[in-house]
Amino acid sequence: MGIDPGSRKTGYGIVDMDGPRSRHIASGCIQTASDRPLPERLKTIFEGLTAVIQSWRPAEVAVEQVFMHRNPDSALKLGQARGAALCAVVLAGVPISEYAPRAIKQAVVGSGAADKSQVQRMITLLLSLSEPPQADAADALAVAICHGHTRQTLRRFGSAAVLAGRRR
Repeated sequence: MGIDPGSRKTGYGIVDMDGPRSRHIASGCIQTASDRPLPERLKTIFEGLTAVIQSWRPAEVAVEQVFMHRNPDSALKLGQARGAALCAVVLAGVPISEYAPRAIKQAVVGSGAADKSQVQRMITLLLSLSEPPQADAADALAVAICHGHTRQTLRRFGSAAVLAGRRR
């Protein structure tokens, strides 16, 4: 499962990894009421992700790291939304990994500077979706795919390192 935290919309995406192939399981956005106080919006994010995790029972979760905004207030709100997401995952007892936005875009699109529409198009292609998912859901699916590919690569390198050690 991948999570793209946001104080207004938090995207989530669940994929099943089968070798290099990714299969879409579920995705969507947890929408908060922007006219509500931030603590209430954080509660909505926490409860929404808790429900998604309980419903789908992901084996692992990956979350996008915070990047620096030009507006410090926006960065603080994003960090708090991310904190609500992390708490939901930790309380569910699911292992968490974190990835920088540029690394996610690089892994999925091939360019760390890709924009949201490029991520949406690539996610639509990679998952053979009939239509592009919402931008925040596409970003979350990209986080999940990035994590899946990273885990597979680490497993291959881990196996190669074990095999290399046995040859000595």
